[in-house]
Amino acid sequence: MALVDLREQAKRRSPDELVRHLESFELDLKFSAGIWFFSPPDSRFHGKYKPDLPLEGRLEIAASLKDYGLAALEAHYPNEVNEDNVDVWKQFTAATGIRLVTVIPLLFYDKAFEWGSLSSPLPEARQAAIERTQASLRLAREVDADFSVVWPGIDGYENPFGIDMAAMRRRFASGLAEAMDAEPGVRIAFEPKPYEPRGRILYGLTPEGVMLGHQVESMLENPENKRLLAEGHALFGMNPEIGHLMMGFEDLPYALSWPLGEGRLAHTHWNSQPLGNYDQDLNVGVISPEQMEAGLYTMKMHGYTEHFGIDINPERMPVDVALKNSMDALRAANDRINAMDHAAIVEATMHPDTHRGWLEAYLIRQRAPRGTKLAPIAEAIETVTS
Repeated sequence: MALVDLREQAKRRSPDELVRHLESFELDLKFSAGIWFFSPPDSRFHGKYKPDLPLEGRLEIAASLKDYGLAALEAHYPNEVNEDNVDVWKQFTAATGIRLVTVIPLLFYDKAFEWGSLSSPLPEARQAAIERTQASLRLAREVDADFSVVWPGIDGYENPFGIDMAAMRRRFASGLAEAMDAEPGVRIAFEPKPYEPRGRILYGLTPEGVMLGHQVESMLENPENKRLLAEGHALFGMNPEIGHLMMGFEDLPYALSWPLGEGRLAHTHWNSQPLGNYDQDLNVGVISPEQMEAGLYTMKMHGYTEHFGIDINPERMPVDVALKNSMDALRAANDRINAMDHAAIVEATMHPDTHRGWLEAYLIRQRAPRGTKLAPIAEAIETVTS
């Protein structure tokens, strides 16, 4: 598998260069989706509203969405993709062109990981997590995936008293580095989440994930990994999920700017979510569409070219309908940001002292339905020129 080159994301541009980039570059909305939500998950609160679907039934739905824009799928190892069914996945890709873009080590569900996976103080559990991560990276290479998402959902605590937090983080980082050195050249895409299922999950916010990336990369010893790092590639990438960011009260464009600024944004997970609250995985754009637009604009500024992963829980509608709605929400937001006056936006943000209120007035008009009668922006805003 060839390592996807993310280095262009970190390119620094002058204001004039940024305007030219914004006017010429458009996000390529390549969509991926997690195969896990094609069949209804278990719930603590109610029975399943839809019948369970075997892998073949899920793949059939996915194939029907190819022409609508679904380009790739995501799966956990070993429950959704494994050595026994990998040929099914390969045949599906050959027949449809829909790739398996990531193989995700399932590090949060097994009873063995009750006290954590890569961070566990119990040697047998931690070793099992390292071996599962290695196996996921190995299978990712076999199916030519772009990366393996790592989510530390079970690594954390409820009662912080007396815990050696630094040691917990070292165990996680060194275990991940060990797995990466065993399968060199396969990128990790790390997905933070502040809480749930643990009361507090390790590396719960986006900047914490970026810090973990520096720590893990400093521990890598395999010559191939060190060669790639020396060439400026990030082997530890990020896969921020919008719902998780909102749970942590993060601002989407600011959060995305952290991995983008270092060439680490390997993938993104899209849904919507009230601030704080439990993880709802609502369809894209249902809540806070202005955050979606601002996040997409930040990605456009940095030249993001990777997939837009849909990670939702469509309990009360067919999964294909939910995916179409989510893809359409992103398409509509992308069209809106592409049609904006990029030169004026850059001018207003670089010279806020002489454009007081202009950007707010401009966005109001961009979001207003056609035919809305608003004063021309020049009349609505008196630009301060001195």
